[in-house]
Amino acid sequence: MPEKKKYEKTFEEAIARLEEIVRLLESGNTPLDKSLSLFEEGTALVKQCNDQLDSAEQKIKKLVQRQDDGYDAEDFGTDKN
Repeated sequence: MPEKKKYEKTFEEAIARLEEIVRLLESGNTPLDKSLSLFEEGTALVKQCNDQLDSAEQKIKKLVQRQDDGYDAEDFGTDKN
């Protein structure tokens, strides 16, 4: 049985936290153990953001003009060649 995820941040919250982590790490004032902890948190947030972006991409539809000037919705990335 897969482990339940901890509270997931919204995409915007995750990006804001990532920006904060980068600022802390770039400051050079963070102790090594705290830096490692922040790095681990950051990598988890990057994975979460990538998963959210992948999910959103799957939902995107593109409109394809039919010969009769109407439109059909088609999954993003689908080619009709």
